[in-house]
Amino acid sequence: MTPIHRNRRLGLIAAGAVLLAGAAYLVFSALERNVAYFYEPSEALAAGLGPETRIRLGGLVERNSVKTIDGVETVFRVTDGAASIPVSYTGILPDLFREGQGVVTQGRMTHDGAFIAETILAKHDENYVPRELHDLMEEAERAGV
Repeated sequence: MTPIHRNRRLGLIAAGAVLLAGAAYLVFSALERNVAYFYEPSEALAAGLGPETRIRLGGLVERNSVKTIDGVETVFRVTDGAASIPVSYTGILPDLFREGQGVVTQGRMTHDGAFIAETILAKHDENYVPRELHDLMEEAERAGV
């Protein structure tokens, strides 16, 4: 027969392991919901993302594509030179948001291939460029996009 204190110790260790596993599951599920993967327009279109998938879409604001609707909603296109995606954003744009400049938007794709942005990040000085957009911006400058 095993002593009672040994059984109690094993029970406490088992309960602690279950609680730790539960806490780890909650942390990882919360992180998964908040993670947004970075895509360029051609990658996002090729991936066939569903509307529930939260992503960061980055590229250049296509020239002559920015339109403001009712002074609140802004519609524009983000391009990587190979493909472009229409983006809709409701809210105040960053001061440095302009055509031909790098932009990273965070939001969700729609069923028809458009993008609903919840957040827009624009280039904020001459030294800042997201690593993913650096080569894309250099190519666009050479091509005159």
